[in-house]
Amino acid sequence: MERPYILHMITPGKQMSPFDINMAADAGYQIIVPYCEADMKSVTALTQDAIFSRGPKGVARTGIFIGGRDAVVAADMLETSTKAMVPPFVVSVMADPSGAYTTAAAMVACVEAALLKTSAEGLKGRRVVVLGGTGPVGRIAGVLAAQAGAEVALSSRNGIDVAEEAAQQTGKRFGVTIHGVSGGDRAAVRTSIADVDVVLACAAAGVQVVSAEDLGFAKRMLVAADVNAVPPEGVAGVGVMDDAKPLAGTNAVGIGALAIGNVKYQTQHRLLAQMREAPKAVTLGFAEAFATARAFLAESRAG
Repeated sequence: MERPYILHMITPGKQMSPFDINMAADAGYQIIVPYCEADMKSVTALTQDAIFSRGPKGVARTGIFIGGRDAVVAADMLETSTKAMVPPFVVSVMADPSGAYTTAAAMVACVEAALLKTSAEGLKGRRVVVLGGTGPVGRIAGVLAAQAGAEVALSSRNGIDVAEEAAQQTGKRFGVTIHGVSGGDRAAVRTSIADVDVVLACAAAGVQVVSAEDLGFAKRMLVAADVNAVPPEGVAGVGVMDDAKPLAGTNAVGIGALAIGNVKYQTQHRLLAQMREAPKAVTLGFAEAFATARAFLAESRAG
């Protein structure tokens, strides 16, 4: 009898996301077990319990998924899990806290694809502001944009000090330079978007961070991307289905939440399937998510 595919899902939160459980089942995992309120010590113990109990053939059918809500903690847990492996007992591990890694990867890949339509430079040298930039999606979107060559600033409605702290912490952890800017009031938001090429709206659902009046200040903006699918739209005029659609009253195009969400879904599905199917163990974080999102978009354009 062939051994079943087992996915151990670890989160520091009180529960594992039903979304991620559904995705894991649709990717072919047969037994899916959540472990909640885990800390770093738990990650090491759970990893070693998972790898030593199945033998060489069993570990090939075993995976570990890291969830939670903190992008930095998830990265640390991913690293802790991989370090806890003892060859040849090595299993695949993936992190995607609250979908932040795959959502950020999809968002930045969609923006890059829109920019590449008019310039071979893509994100290189572009100025990017991430509104709602201190949350998990915003932080990782900022890191990915910076790694792609952009000059990135994270914005917070709680002011410059909170934004700068998040920018410094995130930049140090992932080896990139990111700045902080204030989004504490309308004047601050208008200042932050006045001289940027790209606006990434990553604020909470149902919060409009850029109004129609604010758009008049974004004279250089080429792309506005919004992950908010709950009315009102995060960026005024960007519909949830918009896929590089001209944004009224600007020289930019808009990318909406469901257009990004489709790429996010495909990215997460492909990563989970890769974990299950890979002949050798793989470690999948936001860099791999970005590469997968780029590949999906390239295939879509070619098709």
